[in-house]
Amino acid sequence: MNTVATSLLNQPREVERLVAGQPTSDGAGVKLNRVLTQNLQRRLDPFLMLDHFGTDNPDDYIAGFPDHPHRGFETITYMLNGRIRHRDSAGNEGLVSDGGVQWMTAGRGVIHSETPEQTAGRMAGFQLWLNLPGRDKMRDPWYLDVQGADVPEFEQDGITVRVIAGESHGMMGAVQRDVTEPLYLDVHLAPGASFEQPLPATHNAFVYVYDGALKYSTGCLQPAGRMAILANTAGSDGVRLTAGDAPTRAILVAGKPLGEPIAQYGPFVMNTEAELVQAVRDFQAGRLA
Repeated sequence: MNTVATSLLNQPREVERLVAGQPTSDGAGVKLNRVLTQNLQRRLDPFLMLDHFGTDNPDDYIAGFPDHPHRGFETITYMLNGRIRHRDSAGNEGLVSDGGVQWMTAGRGVIHSETPEQTAGRMAGFQLWLNLPGRDKMRDPWYLDVQGADVPEFEQDGITVRVIAGESHGMMGAVQRDVTEPLYLDVHLAPGASFEQPLPATHNAFVYVYDGALKYSTGCLQPAGRMAILANTAGSDGVRLTAGDAPTRAILVAGKPLGEPIAQYGPFVMNTEAELVQAVRDFQAGRLA
């Protein structure tokens, strides 16, 4: 059995509950599993949505996500397998493949398209929505491509950790955010291996297993396709992830809550209904970026 040699934690977080995703489709009929849904936005503030997509059938995604608007938050697309091409009304274009990340700040508004493609017969990944504080919702749009080879990662006793955002074991991630302080890790564990990640007790956090299974000290077993919401227990100092009898892969996501009102209408996320009405009017009038 491979384990981390020295424990970093005194009181690891427990699993509050397991959540099953909802099969749905988005864009021009792209099939996906929506794991973080709108009814969980306040519990997992500052995160608004998590979609897991994966298929070897091009008919499940071939039409992609044609031009559509966003305002008021950030989108983070992480490709496990395959490619995704991005174009937007702010003049940004990008293409990332296996292991790459596309990070877009919609800010005051942007219209973009996303076109997924297979590599080696497979297309799979995640899209995470991260809220912006009210003062930043009308900032200029921003976009970054990070190719798979450029995502920071480290290995340790049967563990590989890819650091998309935040910091882990002294490794800084590809993107940092001062207000929401997001942590986004892709953790690969050999059978029986354990990984520990310190977390502030006040940060909301969840784990999604996409291959294998995790087990926790309380006896909770988290199979693939389930999200574990981690309890915000006073005095907790992080999370310990332990693989079962098979190789396991999971994403760990955490962030500092904004504690602001959330008003959402489709691709627009603001603080008030009046701001949503204005977002729709601006889109209809062609006033997005």
